[in-house]
Amino acid sequence: MSSKNLSANRLVQRIEEARKSRRKLFCAFLTLGFPSVPATEKLIEGFAARGVDVIELGFPFSDPMADGPTIQFSSEAALRRGVRLQDAFRIVRNLRKKGVQIPIVLFSYLNPVYHAGIERLPRQLKEAGFDGLIIPDCPPEEDPKLWQACERAGIAPVFFVAPTTRPERARKIFARSRGFLYYVSVRGVTGARHGLPHDLKKNLRSLIRTSRKPVLVGFGVSTPDQVRQISRFGAGVIVGSALVNQIRRSSGGLAPVFRLVESLVRPLRK
Repeated sequence: MSSKNLSANRLVQRIEEARKSRRKLFCAFLTLGFPSVPATEKLIEGFAARGVDVIELGFPFSDPMADGPTIQFSSEAALRRGVRLQDAFRIVRNLRKKGVQIPIVLFSYLNPVYHAGIERLPRQLKEAGFDGLIIPDCPPEEDPKLWQACERAGIAPVFFVAPTTRPERARKIFARSRGFLYYVSVRGVTGARHGLPHDLKKNLRSLIRTSRKPVLVGFGVSTPDQVRQISRFGAGVIVGSALVNQIRRSSGGLAPVFRLVESLVRPLRK
């Protein structure tokens, strides 16, 4: 991907700043339209003010392959309200007009991307103020035209690496990734868990030795202690289900969600 096209990319800039200052990264996942579209905008703005480094904004999809029960619930609720991709564009445009500069990455499955248009969507993302794209069911070699369109638009692709990924395969993914690498810490779907996998430290260290890009750990990270443990050897964490669970429990109230995100970010700032 051309470095010129990414020279003004917020995600790439944030990662470079973190690398230089040895700062750990915190990425928060939110489902677009849960509990509502206006609340999603307020949550992103509030997260940015509370030290979150990157927002992963999930577009709700009816047949997810990687999402556990919590995010499935939030997606179904958003779909019932008629959430559309245009809502994501509008939210991010509004945030940029307000001066909110947190990097925002769209998380979507391939079907909605095809529906939007693989040539058109990257341009729309860039125009709205997005910085990256994650498609869990589209590996780097699956659709070259899509990733080439991202290159032209200056949208950074983020790819997955799993505990079962072979070293030679991982190296190919590293070579095609921009932004960070999303390490799936568990053999399964998303969801808050009580403990970390026993082989997480070993696997991460092996990945870090072969990649010059930051590796962020997701799937199952849900407590400040888990954040603290991962930060000792990873570049940062991605938290989703724990936040979505709190949004659901809060019945529309945002203050408890903000308190939770503050408690999760805190271990990375000590």
